[in-house]
Order: sequence, then C-alpha cells, then structure tokens
Amino acid sequence: MGATDRFSPEEVQRILGLTAKQLDQWERLRLVSPRREVGQSYYDFRDLIGLRTVKQLLENGVPAVRLQRAVAALQEKLARVQAPLAELRVISDGKDVVVERDGARLEPLSGQFVLNFEIREIGERVRVIAERSADDWFAAALAYESDARTKLEASRAYDRALEADPQNIDALLNGGTLCFERGNLEKACDYFRRAIALDPENALAHFNLGSVLDELGEVEPARQHLRQAVRLKPNYPDARYNLAYICEKLGAFAEAREHWQAYANLDPSSPWSFYARQRLASSSTPRSV
Repeated sequence: MGATDRFSPEEVQRILGLTAKQLDQWERLRLVSPRREVGQSYYDFRDLIGLRTVKQLLENGVPAVRLQRAVAALQEKLARVQAPLAELRVISDGKDVVVERDGARLEPLSGQFVLNFEIREIGERVRVIAERSADDWFAAALAYESDARTKLEASRAYDRALEADPQNIDALLNGGTLCFERGNLEKACDYFRRAIALDPENALAHFNLGSVLDELGEVEPARQHLRQAVRLKPNYPDARYNLAYICEKLGAFAEAREHWQAYANLDPSSPWSFYARQRLASSSTPRSV
C-alpha cells in the first residue's frame, strides 16, 4: 500500500470499524478531515493512521475536547507537523495526552518538554497508543520525501521504519540514498551494506554502495560493487557509467572503454552520452588492471 493511496469515507468505515457519524464528528472537531477534489471526499494513508489513533485514544478514555485542544496546540507549536496524530507517537493514561518526538516528550497544551519518567505520575500506567508499524513509518517517509523541505523528516521516518523492521530493504535503500544526499556517507554505507546482506543479488544496493565508496576514496571496493551491479543487471546505464569512470581512475582503460560503449548504446540520447563518446575517442592508451 503506497503513500498516495486514496480511501473513500465508506472504505475508511469498513477498514477501521467506524461510523459515518464518527467521521463527521471528528471532522467538526478538526481532528482528521477528509481531503476534497472535484467534489469527491477521500482520505490518504496518513489520514488512516490518524483516524486509528483518534479511535484508540477515545476508546482509552481521552475526552474528545481535550484531544481537539492538544491537536490544535501541536499544529501551532510544531509548524512542520501537518498531521500530528499520524506523524507523532502519542501516549496517554486515559486523561492526559503526551507526544514523543525525536526521543523527547511534549505536553501539547503547555508546550513544555517532560522527562520520560516525569509524565504527571503516570509511571507504569502509561500506555502507548497506536504504536506505528514499519509500513506506517515507511509510508510517512515517502510522503515526507515528496517535499524537498521535509527530507530530514523523511530520513528520520526511514530510521523509525528500520527500528520496527530491521529487514525492510526498501527503507534501507531509500534511507541510505537520503543519507548520501545529505553527505552522511558512513551511515549510507552502513544502510547499503545491510541491504546487500539481506539481498546479495540486489543490483541497486551494489550500485549505491559502489557510488558511496567512490566518494569515500575506496576506489577498488567501489569497482567491485559496481561490477556486481552490472553482472546482475547488464542493461543498467548508471552502473555502466560510474564503473567506466572508476576504471579510468584505476588506469583500467580497456575495461573503461567497454563500459563507456555500453553506456552510449544504452542511453544514446542522454547528455552524458556525449561525454562517454568523448572518452571512447580519447587517446588514452588502453591497458588492463
């Protein structure tokens, strides 16, 4: 199920066991509102998470008015959090609401952060409401990643997905790519190595790791992983291009020519194809390494 899935109010009622009256009431309270487009009302995946959270909080005794005030306070205090009930970990003892963000806990109404063991004597009676699954976090990460302004939140959401499911290979690949883009090369390497350990035949994981290792100056290991990517997926233009470039760094001009030619054949209309043809016509003396 992707982050862009749409659910009609009737589908939401069936999935979550709600009534039309409940959805209408929660919309009036501005807890979770449907989206509207060309006269049609629908909810997306994050809305489903929020609705599930509302249902569980109310079932555990949190007054609807208190929940409404908490959501409004969160939206005011945390500008980047558009859907608090879907994006944050919500904790309640049946009366008070506390949210957890980046390891800290916040009382929405006061705006004060509290220590984990100081939540108004809730102590062992604290219950975690709507603990989010790896799929939930992955969907949230995809939603964040679609906006350049929330890439950091996307990276954190991928981390949370992996905490819930360390074998989520898509979260490893996507999270590693974001780490690479942000310049956190060591963490990107770790994610891509973990992906390869889970799926040694994954061409994308080998390509990504090879590209990061090249940035780290580990050129020969980079070549080995890019060779593996090409072996697994011969018609992989980006892998061919990067491998040709790295082979030239290592003085392996004959191997480089093979991959420049393959890239030019695979992606002839790309602006980078002109550079590949330039390399093929260069006067470098071919030799193997």
